[in-house]
Amino acid sequence: MYFALMGKLDARRKGLLEDKEKGFTLIELLVVVIIIGILAAIAIPVYLGVQNNAKDSSVKSDLTNFKTAVVSMQTTNGTLPAAATYTSTNALTADLKGAGASQGSDTSSIAYTTGGTAAAPTFRVVGTSSTGKTFCASDSSGVVSGSTC
Repeated sequence: MYFALMGKLDARRKGLLEDKEKGFTLIELLVVVIIIGILAAIAIPVYLGVQNNAKDSSVKSDLTNFKTAVVSMQTTNGTLPAAATYTSTNALTADLKGAGASQGSDTSSIAYTTGGTAAAPTFRVVGTSSTGKTFCASDSSGVVSGSTC
């Protein structure tokens, strides 16, 4: 059916050119508009998914930097920093910032908790993305997401 329709459109165009008429028929313009609409319907959701993945990657990076900063402070001071929840970069302590911790605009919050014993302290960092996903890291693991936190 498609080829039959295109054959008729091509015959119509040839007929118009013989009469020295130039331009596109209404049907040809509608076909182009429909094709552009289909391409847009496919491309826009894919683009939004890429944006969300980038935001989640930013949170993972923030958690990795925070974890590195906590380990650095523990090595320097001999103890873990005090547990806290940070909702913006301005809320991070100067010591954490100096050790490399950061919180980007895509990270809604970072919750830092400590545990273990004095001889074997542990910590856990949980970050929430602006997309609503939760990621966590601990002294014994890398950054993981979702139900494994």
